[in-house]
Amino acid sequence: MYSGSSDGESHEAAQRKIPPATSMLWVRNLRRFIGSGAGLGSEALMELETKRILLDIFKEKQQKSAEGGTIPSFYKKKPEEGSISHRVQRLAKYRFLKKQSDLLLNADDLDAMWVCLRENCVIDDATGAEKMNYEDFCHIASVCTEQIGPKCRRFFSPSNFMKFEKDESGRIAILPFYLYVMRTVSLTQARIDMSELDEDSDGFLQPHEMEAYIRGLIPNLAQLRDMPVAFIQMYCRIAAHKFFFFCDPHRRGKSCIKKVLLSNCLQELMELHQESEEEVTETEQAENWFSLMSAQRICDMFLALDKDMNGTLSKQELQEYADGTLTEIFIERVFDEHVRRGKIGGGNTREMDFESFLDFVLALENKDTPEGLTYLFRCLDLQGRGFLTTADIHSLFRDVHQKWIEGGNYELCIEDVRDEIWDMVKPADPLSITLADLLACKQGGTVASMLIDVRGFWAHDNRENLLQEEEEPEEE
Repeated sequence: MYSGSSDGESHEAAQRKIPPATSMLWVRNLRRFIGSGAGLGSEALMELETKRILLDIFKEKQQKSAEGGTIPSFYKKKPEEGSISHRVQRLAKYRFLKKQSDLLLNADDLDAMWVCLRENCVIDDATGAEKMNYEDFCHIASVCTEQIGPKCRRFFSPSNFMKFEKDESGRIAILPFYLYVMRTVSLTQARIDMSELDEDSDGFLQPHEMEAYIRGLIPNLAQLRDMPVAFIQMYCRIAAHKFFFFCDPHRRGKSCIKKVLLSNCLQELMELHQESEEEVTETEQAENWFSLMSAQRICDMFLALDKDMNGTLSKQELQEYADGTLTEIFIERVFDEHVRRGKIGGGNTREMDFESFLDFVLALENKDTPEGLTYLFRCLDLQGRGFLTTADIHSLFRDVHQKWIEGGNYELCIEDVRDEIWDMVKPADPLSITLADLLACKQGGTVASMLIDVRGFWAHDNRENLLQEEEEPEEE
């Protein structure tokens, strides 16, 4: 009656009678209720929403990866203005730059370091220079660390000591070391200031960001403190343009911060820290592009050339630059290569705006630099082939020759001048001169002056007399 076989059959029958959980109505209702999120708390809802977003992102990436194959991603979209990502990025940048700024030596720290260096150095009997050996160097490091703090310790590393020239006793002068510390601090502070102005944090400065940086420096530069308030905006525009002329050769509208820091432009700007009354002559001020005198000279020059007062220069107006010594063919080529067509007037109307005028002046005043010579070579390359032939030289110098004769000078043979230019450049290809040839010969600026400016050719023709005149005052 109660056999084992009957018990097994009844147990299997009971298992068959119990429906699976998924088929139960209450299970389905519960899952539907939870899946809709109606029965969850706020934290659970947030967790569920986050899971959905992450899952969508993962699926989107998988789809893009499948479509793109093995091509790597080289573009990342910048976060939108006001988004959480943008705010987090700005906050992280601010905290990082604040931390780096706190690690810098301030003016009092630098003064204290200089006192430590002078108190613990030795005087060289032969030269009278203040020097220190490596033991003194380590001792000064300990003293400075006690007085200033650990932030000065990085300057007293063995590798830094080995960077400086040593005498026969293995000692280095303290002044070059101190100047090295000051320059390092100055450049680091400049990089922090520029990075704060870099709105999109891509390591590049746009024109308005560079102008803002220069505007912030004006109160700290001795020679610019008395600048009229009305002229500050124009000054910043002129000053910033030199940075972009030399640090943005491809004219992308942005300049790399690292390149700006290493350029001679920043060093030239920082020279304005010197007090003008005592240390700087008027000649030096005029030669410094960033001086107030130079900026005013540029503005006055542009206004004097702009006869019709329309804010731009025509070819005829630009012809009066430098007392009209530039050739007509050069002015034509400048407009062809470096001046964009204007929207006002006919389709072929071209007027040089103030920005293009600044490029023009910078190129003529820096003919020996790669950037200035590149600007001029595009004008000299009449056919746009990347090289100059004897026919190009003849065409370019023909206008110079005409102005030379009109000035009452002796007769010239154009072929002789052409041969002289070839001897000066010594091109790799004897039949053509390239930009690389002009840069390599170290006389590219002189050659360019000879071909575009009668005054430049006169200076080359009378170079020996000019050198003699420069040496005579020194002898007196």
